[in-house]
Amino acid sequence: METGIGESMDKFVKSSLAIKELFSALVEGTDCERKTMFGYPVAFMRGNMFCGVFGESLFFRLPEPDREEFLGRCGVIGPFEPVKGRTMREYVAVSGASESRSLIEELFVRSLRHAATLPGKEAKKR
Repeated sequence: METGIGESMDKFVKSSLAIKELFSALVEGTDCERKTMFGYPVAFMRGNMFCGVFGESLFFRLPEPDREEFLGRCGVIGPFEPVKGRTMREYVAVSGASESRSLIEELFVRSLRHAATLPGKEAKKR
């Protein structure tokens, strides 16, 4: 199954309704701002992106200790690499088809908690 991770820009995998609904369920009831990047839903906290959908995977921004903890767990794909050779070093990717909903929820909670500690960013003027 293609995950979209490491695919070139012209080969992005369209996300299923199921993973989009999973993402929506995660962010529902939070203070995060929802946006779309490259056709995928993502979430921001005070101007900092902290999680999102990419193909059939989810990605989460985590502090170093949490990244190290999760990288070896079943269901975690590895560091988030949306374009081959372009790793987003603060993020980990997990399969949206992961059998462990609790893993995804734990990653989301930790990512949201981490995002709340980051300094806010002002929106860029267009």
